[in-house]
Amino acid sequence: MATTEYDAVVVGAGPNGLVAANLLADAGLDVVVLEAQPEVGGAVRSARDVHPDYEHDTFSSFYPLAAASGAIGGLGLERHGLEWSHAPAVLGHPLPDGSWAMLHRDVDATARSLEALGSGDGDRWRAWVDDWRHVGDAMVDALTTPFPPLRAGARTLWALRSVGGIDYVRRLLEPAAALGSDGFEGPGAGLLIAGNAAHADIPADAAGSGLMGLLMTMLGQTVGFPVPRGGAGRLSAALARRFASLGGDIRTSSRVDRVLLRDGRAVGVRVADGEVVTARRAVVADVVASSLYGGLVSPEDLPARTARAMERFQIDPSTIKVDWALDGPVPWSSPPDAPPGTVHLADSVSEIAEATAQINAHTVPGEPFVLVGQMTTADPTRSPAGTEALWAYAHVPQDVRHDAGGDRITGRWDRDEVERFADRMQRRLEAHAPDLASRIVARRVLGPRELEARDANLVGGAVNGGTSAIHQQLIFRPVPGNGRATTPVPGLFLASASAHPGGGVHGAPGANAARAVLAEPALLRRARPLVARLRRGDVPTLREGAPDDRRLT
Repeated sequence: MATTEYDAVVVGAGPNGLVAANLLADAGLDVVVLEAQPEVGGAVRSARDVHPDYEHDTFSSFYPLAAASGAIGGLGLERHGLEWSHAPAVLGHPLPDGSWAMLHRDVDATARSLEALGSGDGDRWRAWVDDWRHVGDAMVDALTTPFPPLRAGARTLWALRSVGGIDYVRRLLEPAAALGSDGFEGPGAGLLIAGNAAHADIPADAAGSGLMGLLMTMLGQTVGFPVPRGGAGRLSAALARRFASLGGDIRTSSRVDRVLLRDGRAVGVRVADGEVVTARRAVVADVVASSLYGGLVSPEDLPARTARAMERFQIDPSTIKVDWALDGPVPWSSPPDAPPGTVHLADSVSEIAEATAQINAHTVPGEPFVLVGQMTTADPTRSPAGTEALWAYAHVPQDVRHDAGGDRITGRWDRDEVERFADRMQRRLEAHAPDLASRIVARRVLGPRELEARDANLVGGAVNGGTSAIHQQLIFRPVPGNGRATTPVPGLFLASASAHPGGGVHGAPGANAARAVLAEPALLRRARPLVARLRRGDVPTLREGAPDDRRLT
């Protein structure tokens, strides 16, 4: 088969791979992106495959992290066709009594909603938002730049002085289930924070989950939960168009099955059809760690320490996603004043905590926490006027041992099991919208198998490239002692959500990988294969020859 050569080969055209490709092309490198699927986007895609009149996002939909991210925001994607759209309200959480906890981009509107649920909570919320405005930008930078985040970390430490210092740090380390009761009288703030924490897989009663909940809630308050006008795929298309405008090459339906090494250094890849694509500078892998280490890279080419650590690598929970095409808006029995794009369904913070704890205990939740997206509400182009493109997802364990719902779901996740769990999710929605079934024109259910078939990085339906729990973050991501885009294989860089800082559409792993490639000087590129050999215990010897020939072999 033919061999082609580039400065850099990027494996995977998800958002992280495309961000990396853009930044490398900006630096003047000749770059190719190889994508296994027929289209780019990874888990940022959309299609009219639920109903021909409805544009549904296949995976992710709302992108507050993209709006706050310097990695994506700095690319100027609006010049390449990207347009953001917002729902009238960011997020709503209906309560059993028919009231709603609401999050708006207008802090006064959010405060009024929380005040209605608890006296004094409006002013308390304004104070929390004011604190976030002092520390939020620096904290987001610190969380998304390569570890350790020296510059952003210093900015964060300086900003913390103005919001209480160590007391604010203590707040960030609280469990999400407790954080919302810190000075609040009503349930509203707690529901917003715990619900947003549940977007990740950290149990709501675990230390550190409050940071995720507060981060997502404050991003919703300040930048909203925007969606790409026309579908999630428009974000990926803008990234691809920008890359192509720089002379970049994208090849779809090109599954890479091996990273090729020479003298211990990654020098290219082999495509499934046998073609070899070589890389003069780097191979950048937007690939889940469990498929890269010991998969695309042979186990014998890894240091023993990395191979052992990968045996303990923990993937995040599975996902069940349901899409509906409705012939009218969601018939909420008690609709909020302003329709939200995102809706969280759980009767209480304790119920959210119970559902996340059940998943952690290998149990399918009987009352799952359900996250809902009203996409036509957020972007009127998604379906005909007066209708709604609706979806919902819930997490379930990767390894199912019990079913708290009594339906004897075993974790096979065949068509019967995913449909029965989808019915369980729909019942949660119907508790607040009893006439929902009368509006359904079409329904599709994607279980773990279907999600992984559409994106190989979503192993078993996991959407975050590995657990977000603290034992697999920062210097522990994806394995202890890492925390950066460089890998134990010289010339190979990890750019997927398995790398720091993890899941979410912010492009940071891709940007960090591109920075690492560009920061590697020529001398270090030549030396790293020798270092890698030493780590594997392959001690070089002096090559035989003249006395002055002391090159290492």
